Amino acid sequence: MTHVIDGNAVAESVRDDVRAAIDDLEAEGVTPGLATVLMGGDDGSATYVSMKQRACEEVGIDGTTVEIDPDEPAEALYEVIDDLNDDPAVHGILVQMPLPDHVPKREVLSRVDPLKDVDGFHPENVGRLVSGNPRFKPCTPHGIQKMLAAADVDPEGMDAVVLGRSEIVGKPMANLLMQKADGGNATVTVCHSRTRDLAEKTRNADLVVAAVGRPEMLTGDMLSEGTVVIDVGTNRVDADTEKGYELTGDVDFESAKQKASVISPSPGGVGPMTITMLLYNTVTAASLQSGVDVEL
Repeated sequence: MTHVIDGNAVAESVRDDVRAAIDDLEAEGVTPGLATVLMGGDDGSATYVSMKQRACEEVGIDGTTVEIDPDEPAEALYEVIDDLNDDPAVHGILVQMPLPDHVPKREVLSRVDPLKDVDGFHPENVGRLVSGNPRFKPCTPHGIQKMLAAADVDPEGMDAVVLGRSEIVGKPMANLLMQKADGGNATVTVCHSRTRDLAEKTRNADLVVAAVGRPEMLTGDMLSEGTVVIDVGTNRVDADTEKGYELTGDVDFESAKQKASVISPSPGGVGPMTITMLLYNTVTAASLQSGVDVEL
């Protein structure tokens, strides 16, 4: 029988740990604070920010949102980030992507205090991750590690294929899987749009993480029996529904399920973990900045 990972259940288990850590912090007079900065007109971004705010409220994190008109110059965003960097009540800062075209993303990511960079995208934190000494693991890849552990999947010794090389998922996922650490020790191949004979790579894999943003591109005939499959994708496809669309992953779930020993669905798999690990990183940041040790 194929084991289908319930991302909501794993996320709730991690949130229980987060709540316990918040209780320990509050006993020492520390309330974790997360500030989200929104400078875009994207409806999806606004919805995602609202979800983060609700998640903060549910676990006891002081969540705030700062909205900036997308027509404002980049300096307006820099000033907000500088103010949040200096605010001792804010332990984590997240600048919601995408940003307006006139705002340089790399400059923004570098502007956030590395100790408050709960996304893990500041160059200093990326370097720490690659060197094997992470301060904050990026939320989605870290959530995937938690899901694999919950499904009793140890990547050690596995041939792992990561589909996609984004800064947010693909690259950090590959780094985490290859690290000499728990949840790592895999032999990793990163595939992308220029990869030749992709199916040959995936058929030789024990573990496949699909994060390419292409609906149902990974199919069952591209897998061998017993492969572990993690679907990171969330794609809108036209459908005869009230909204006119439905959400689907990067994996053709039904055909892949016939081959996989373990598989995550989409929706309902990785998605719930991403926000949960943001809460996790915010509590970690509060612990580091306050000097109050917590268990996570």
